[in-house]
Amino acid sequence: MEQRKEVTQDGKTVIVLTPTGRLDITTAWQFRLKLQECISRVSPHIVVNLGQVNFIDSSGLTSLVAGMRDADKVQGSFRICNVHPEAKLVFEVTMMDSVFEIFDTEEAALEGVPREIVT
Repeated sequence: MEQRKEVTQDGKTVIVLTPTGRLDITTAWQFRLKLQECISRVSPHIVVNLGQVNFIDSSGLTSLVAGMRDADKVQGSFRICNVHPEAKLVFEVTMMDSVFEIFDTEEAALEGVPREIVT
């Protein structure tokens, strides 16, 4: 799995994770741990590029939901982009495409990272 940092125009650090292959019961727990580590230690802003994930099951979806919740707890953001056509069907059938912020490209996902509210 590729992991890299991007910095938005307003100076926000965003972690881009690019898993490969399958996001299923055998790999989802490792992916979940990676999400937790990134959110707690590096940045609460995450973009998951699913362009190289050709299969996702309920365990994979659960790890994505958990990551989104972790990011929300620390006022971060969680976005998904570049969903492989075969995996996209799973999001549509489970109606998870209405739960996640899903973008066609990584660039679009990075552009829309919300500004932090300073009070």
